[in-house]
Amino acid sequence: MIEFLLEINTEEMPSSHIRTALSQLEDKLKKELTERNVDVERIQAFGTCRRLVVVGDFAARQKDREEEIIGPPKSVAFEPDGSPSPAAKGFARSQGINVEKLELIETEKGKYVGLKKIMKGSSTQDILEEILSQVISSLSFPKMMRWGENPYRFSRPIKNILCLFGQEYLSFSIDNISTSDFTTGHKIYFPQKIKIKSFSEYKAMLKKNKVVVDQEERREMIFRQIERKLTTVDAQIYPDDQLLEKLVYDVEYPYVFLGVFPEEYLKLPLEILSTAMKVGQNLFSVVRGKKQLPYFLGVADAFRDSKALIRKGNERVLKARLEDAKFFWEQDLKTTLKEKSKRLNQIIFQEGLGNYEDKAQRLKKIVSYFADKLDEKKEKKHIIEAAELCKADLLTEMVREFPSLQGKVGGLYARKEGYPMSVWKAIHEHYQPVSLNDASPSTLTGVIVSIADKLDSIVGGLGIGIRISGSKDPFGLRRIAQAVCKIILDNKISFSFSRLLDKVISVYDDKLHEDKVFIKDYCMKEFFIDRLQYIFESQGYRYDLVNAALAPGIDNLYYSYLRLKALDSLKDSPQFEPLILIAKRVNNILLGQPHYKINEELFLEKEERELFTTFSIIKENIRSMISTGDFSKAQRFIFRLRSSINNFFDNVLVMVDDKRIRRNRLALLQAISKLLIQIADYSRIVVEG
Repeated sequence: MIEFLLEINTEEMPSSHIRTALSQLEDKLKKELTERNVDVERIQAFGTCRRLVVVGDFAARQKDREEEIIGPPKSVAFEPDGSPSPAAKGFARSQGINVEKLELIETEKGKYVGLKKIMKGSSTQDILEEILSQVISSLSFPKMMRWGENPYRFSRPIKNILCLFGQEYLSFSIDNISTSDFTTGHKIYFPQKIKIKSFSEYKAMLKKNKVVVDQEERREMIFRQIERKLTTVDAQIYPDDQLLEKLVYDVEYPYVFLGVFPEEYLKLPLEILSTAMKVGQNLFSVVRGKKQLPYFLGVADAFRDSKALIRKGNERVLKARLEDAKFFWEQDLKTTLKEKSKRLNQIIFQEGLGNYEDKAQRLKKIVSYFADKLDEKKEKKHIIEAAELCKADLLTEMVREFPSLQGKVGGLYARKEGYPMSVWKAIHEHYQPVSLNDASPSTLTGVIVSIADKLDSIVGGLGIGIRISGSKDPFGLRRIAQAVCKIILDNKISFSFSRLLDKVISVYDDKLHEDKVFIKDYCMKEFFIDRLQYIFESQGYRYDLVNAALAPGIDNLYYSYLRLKALDSLKDSPQFEPLILIAKRVNNILLGQPHYKINEELFLEKEERELFTTFSIIKENIRSMISTGDFSKAQRFIFRLRSSINNFFDNVLVMVDDKRIRRNRLALLQAISKLLIQIADYSRIVVEG
């Protein structure tokens, strides 16, 4: 294996661009080489704000391949006496071989004469020089740019490309940018050219010139420096994984600094302080327990700050930002959320769906209905109050300055105004969760308001014709639907999802352009099933078990999870596979059959009477288990059907000539199938062999 190294040196790229480019580079390069029969032992991608790096170990050459060269058909290639015909001789001559070396090759069209040649593989160096330009040019970024008069588009202007394969510098160009035989150190401190001959030398020389190529090494450097800084003040960092991930890619050589700000700003809530530090300056809050201290941490792209210029500059800017935040906080508190909510008609929710006052009125109706269905009569007043006020903070100065505080700051103002905890917490958390890793609302009031808000947005979007396909989801409806599923699963809420959708659709009155039946069917039969599949498979469940659990429908979203959990817990039971095979057999027999009714008097054989009796007993026993979601216990009862069904199939012919008897036996199998589908669609489960 020969070592490969590629470095694309650019102007500063956003962290999101770097992560997506590294993933693409790794996948695309491996795919191109594999398709060309080049063995790839290792391939890794590294990145900083100014460079994308790929390193790997590749075979020196393509694998040799055998190629069949087909000549004339056998019937044309030989004379009646079996001797080679002129056609065969001419073909052999064109290939530079004796006619005796031709062989018969079987093809889809019959037997032909031909020969098999070993085609020697090309050198990997030649292949790399051929494909790298195309691989780099095919990278896509959230936003692309051009520079100068160059029509070429990339994340940021490319300054230099270095490429090594073994000891050889590879030569190729992208538009008018050709590869070179050097790299450079840190842009500010060590911009001089550096020549290297291996990846280990590349890493070492760059580190010496204040560039740490490996993002995980930079992450560890940041962690170690943060620990050292916080030891001096006996504190912890306010966790923000998103900010940390950004900073890891924003620097080439991390330097962590600890700054201070005046204690007068500690009167502001932690959420506001941490957001003011993060937005614009990428600073971390420093806390002890859950209380903000008058410190902050920053990460600079530097290796020292001997005159404390970086720290002092950030302190000066932060003080001004905190002064603004303090002013916004005080100004916003001069009017209540109730007063602010009266002006929600000034803000458009979505063209065609009205303003935020319309949305607030819809939410009040939805949460009122939802609270009744969940039997939350005591909290109903607070739930409606939270729904009415949850969008009022859109009219605050704080949210205008820091949009990411939507919801949170509304909750903080509600707490300051003396609203009950269930109200202010519901407002504070109603945008949660924003991802599968984010927490769901912590109170049932918050859960109800959050689900209502999200379903209102989904139904409204679909109702005005927004469609989601592939990567196209401009309004983030997939993410919102995923959040609804997560909240229901996290809180184990059992309710009729289809009826709640009916309510959400109905409160829109005549604002929806799309057919209401279509909207509901799309949500129930495709959109939310797709999101549940994604969630369950990301949790490690087998895809066929997921499909089997979702097939009975998602009228009760939480029950779909309980079905899946039951299937997963019993999949290794010795009784599981035999039941699956029987269920598949039943479904195959019933395929295309109309519905029939059972007539007990038409059961002639002992085995069909026994099967009907066993089925009736099991059906009666598991009815309550299914209604309460105890699918594990229900499935264990279903196992008891197996021997009776086996005896039935072994001794009873279903498709008899007598029409009445045949239909009655089909009706029995249909009843069994109907019972099974309430637990899972076993026919969707894959059985090996």
